[in-house]
Amino acid sequence: MSEKSTTIEGKRWYTVLAPEQFDRAEIGETVAEEPNQVVGRTIETTQGEMEGDQGQNNSKLTFKINDVGSDAAYTEFIKYELTRDYLRSLVRRGASKVAATVTLLTTDDYRVKIQPVALTTQKADRSQEQAIRSVMTDIVEDAADERTFEQLIDSVVEGRVSSAIYGEAKEIYPLRRVEVQKLTLEARPAEVAAEEEASVDVDEEDVEE
Repeated sequence: MSEKSTTIEGKRWYTVLAPEQFDRAEIGETVAEEPNQVVGRTIETTQGEMEGDQGQNNSKLTFKINDVGSDAAYTEFIKYELTRDYLRSLVRRGASKVAATVTLLTTDDYRVKIQPVALTTQKADRSQEQAIRSVMTDIVEDAADERTFEQLIDSVVEGRVSSAIYGEAKEIYPLRRVEVQKLTLEARPAEVAAEEEASVDVDEEDVEE
């Protein structure tokens, strides 16, 4: 990028880059007078835009800037979600939409919230919906128990978690589609540790009283 394009009226343009696990893909630009003004900003893009595949534009990725170089801003992943239009297109009248929300820790102590959803071919009864929801929860929990934060993101974005749910839950009731509709970073390891320490302190105070 030329000097003319990186500075304008005392401000500097920064190329925003995805995390290394997304091959440092360029996901946008942002402008600021000072580098510290850039930190904390969020950038949203689609999976299709990142991979050059328009067929993947049903899923959105959100990144947060956490570091700045001379003319580049570096990010961390904070959210994956399906577009509302795509989610609406999956729902069929006379069929069931079974959703779950699971909050868990990865092997490297990131806390994430994952929301899988299963769409049946016809209307399932309540016990079948509960069984499908139980399968979704178990598979998502197992995925986190076996993976780091980055590995879990890859498994969700690449559809492996959805495929695992589909393969098992279809034995309960015929399914038309399974998706992870949202994955959100809730807390980083240092934040999780601080919460746990605060919780211990509170428990110790209760014991002393």
